[in-house]
Amino acid sequence: MTETRTEFDAKAAESGAGATAAFRNKQKGALEVPAERVSAMARDALEAIHEVIRKHQMTYEEYDALKAWLISIGEDGEWPLFLDVWVEHVVEDVNTSHRSGSKGSIEGPYYVPNSPELPPDGAIPMREDEPGTPLTWNGQVTSTDGTPLAGATVELWHADSNGFYSQYAPGLPEWNLRGTFVTDEQGRFSIRTVQPAPYQIPTDGACGKLIAAAGWHAWRPAHLHVKVSAPGHELLTAQLYFPGDEHNDDDIASAVKPELILDPQADGRGGATVDYGFVLDPVSADAPTTR
Repeated sequence: MTETRTEFDAKAAESGAGATAAFRNKQKGALEVPAERVSAMARDALEAIHEVIRKHQMTYEEYDALKAWLISIGEDGEWPLFLDVWVEHVVEDVNTSHRSGSKGSIEGPYYVPNSPELPPDGAIPMREDEPGTPLTWNGQVTSTDGTPLAGATVELWHADSNGFYSQYAPGLPEWNLRGTFVTDEQGRFSIRTVQPAPYQIPTDGACGKLIAAAGWHAWRPAHLHVKVSAPGHELLTAQLYFPGDEHNDDDIASAVKPELILDPQADGRGGATVDYGFVLDPVSADAPTTR
């Protein structure tokens, strides 16, 4: 008899393997980074590690524990999770510091491309009995000069009200709470979804061992993930947060920005509505590559 698994049976190793496979699929081409930049960044990174060892007088027991932990990160497939939680927010800051349009945030490890394309006014794919507070999100995509961007795409994905992502937890429909909305002639969109829940990053793998050993918490505040794009404009990747979440101020991924906090209002029917739009920067020749 085959046992039916649900999202509550999700394991860190499974989600880690999925995130690793998704990254490898995206990163198919060879990396072409000039040798001088590789040398400069690698030397600085190693010197920073050497300084930590000297500063804290690392023992051989601690060194061996570090090696064992690094090996377990690879075995658990959790390098994408580790890097996206503790490193990506700085990379994002560096690569978007030139922008004058909307603020962005990290992508995180659970993005899946090619989600179902939907009209500007529609509901994201979800189960008939999808739990959670209904949320209607209205917005407009414009350029920095105020021009509405017709045909822009707003890719939306987020965890369910239990904190799990489709394609990274068993028992969920493939595209649950994942969709790509195309704006109308005025750059507007209206999306019906449900409010996600705060969640802990997986704690039964290598990242969880670090969190436990350091005495940290594993919580991320509730958030909506988006990628907003339009021809001739820089891709905007962001996460949108909800007011009052206790982890907005101590997000384990350090990804919350004041500009990204929504202001939902009760709709009188047990749900909420929120107005939030995006301003995209036109592509410039000297802009860094972003995602």
